[in-house]
Amino acid sequence: MNILIPGGSGQVGQILKRYFIAHGYNVVILSRSSNDPSKHWDGKSLGGWVRHIDNANVVINLAGRTVNCRYTDENFRQMMDSRVDSTRVIGQAIQQSKTPPRLWLQMSTATIYAHRFDASNDESSGMIGGNEPDVPAYWSRSIDIAKAWENELDRANTPQTRKVALRTSMVMSPDPGGVFDVLRTLTGRWLGGSIAGGKQFVSWIHESDFNAAIKFLIDRDDIDGPVNICAPNPLPQRVFQRELRSAMNVPIGLPATKWMAKIGAIFMRTDIELILKSRRVIPGRLLDAGFAFRYPNWPAAASELIHRSKNCSLAEKSM
Repeated sequence: MNILIPGGSGQVGQILKRYFIAHGYNVVILSRSSNDPSKHWDGKSLGGWVRHIDNANVVINLAGRTVNCRYTDENFRQMMDSRVDSTRVIGQAIQQSKTPPRLWLQMSTATIYAHRFDASNDESSGMIGGNEPDVPAYWSRSIDIAKAWENELDRANTPQTRKVALRTSMVMSPDPGGVFDVLRTLTGRWLGGSIAGGKQFVSWIHESDFNAAIKFLIDRDDIDGPVNICAPNPLPQRVFQRELRSAMNVPIGLPATKWMAKIGAIFMRTDIELILKSRRVIPGRLLDAGFAFRYPNWPAAASELIHRSKNCSLAEKSM
């Protein structure tokens, strides 16, 4: 089977590449940084790369500017344009293909759901965000981007290609520079305590389950539309961090107030929304379809990730 991953040069793309190559699939990555002209794509226009669409059984579009940045007007514009433009162009390439892929998996985000504490968001009954009280007004711009992203997927005229929007939470792997690596580093420096009380829910998924969920969606011809890609047990940030400290044998996690977190976000060149928004999301459709999670609970997932992180560090030191 041939899998095409536009925008696959980042952490998530490399996770998928490793997994599918290990399982005997042929994987092609399209990116801005590719030195191969046939695999170079600017994320907004058709070009020589479209020949890979004809050869692909599955397209997994991950293209989009990272959200791990300061939320300025210019960065919001880039986040919006990079997602909408790339999705539109992938749709055009599939529409024009002589042998269109049977499946288009389009990255989306669990951030599309409302900031809430009272109940979990699944695909059928979850609350789409944007009108929550008592949150900064600019948080709605992330929702606008997510909705525009999915709307562009819906508009694509690809009748021979099944389309799935991957409403994905944080993918946890020990890869350097990934979200788990950042959390592990902060926790190791005793900065892994509760933030602003720590009541906000954290949704996450272990890389093993992320890969398996993508494979599950490839194999199941009866699933289309939005699918939440997350573990079934989100938990409050203070509990999430407590379990990570336990896995790392770190006795102390200094708590941070909201204003301290705001200052920290500035130094880390990120935004406080990524830390304070309560993302209480569950994978309703995956569970209903019979998908079995290997790591449904955070303590076991954190322990496995820490174990592999240590092994990676030891291997690097021995080289």
